Amino acid sequence: MGFESQWNELEAKLPANWADARLKLTVPERSELERATALLAPASPSRSGNAIRFFTARRGAGPSPDAVRRLFRRLDDARVFGRLELLASGQAEPAPEIARGSVRAEWDAVVAALPDDWSDLYGELELRSTDHHEPAALLLSPLNPARHAGKPGFRFRIARKSGYGGSAAMARRCFERLDEAGIPGELHVLRVLCDTDNVATQGPVWYVGGRAV
Repeated sequence: MGFESQWNELEAKLPANWADARLKLTVPERSELERATALLAPASPSRSGNAIRFFTARRGAGPSPDAVRRLFRRLDDARVFGRLELLASGQAEPAPEIARGSVRAEWDAVVAALPDDWSDLYGELELRSTDHHEPAALLLSPLNPARHAGKPGFRFRIARKSGYGGSAAMARRCFERLDEAGIPGELHVLRVLCDTDNVATQGPVWYVGGRAV
């Protein structure tokens, strides 16, 4: 069985609220070990003997489950064979109850639930009607909102201290403007990083669906 199929089976057995998973990939043929390690380089693997260890996370640092799936597909295409094992997994804490109705209040609750040292956030505002697309885009323009296929709404980046993205204060004001205009929506945190240090860059880069955001 290929690595992609093995991962699909392992992922299906994880609890619904799993947050991260630590994986071990064993390659019996030592001649293929270097090749497998190179193909898995984006996941920052560690190697011990003929075993390669790495992890995937649904949110935050670490390759996403879909990114890991693409890496396994590369291994399968390269005809690298071996066994995939789940070493451990962690579960996400239950999301805090957030009162719906005010987008600004929802933003305040989201920020309050983040780690104290959060620095970068990739979020989504899901609108309840496509009729609100144009006015919402105008009110959210300081956040450089981006459309995303599949649901009405926008995605945006927030940089708490420095780097690419709107500030947390500007985001709060934009969401307050939505409330004043009577435009309802729901906020979702898609990615968050803590204590990043931007050295000669505009901040971290997230890849979603193979595209930098």
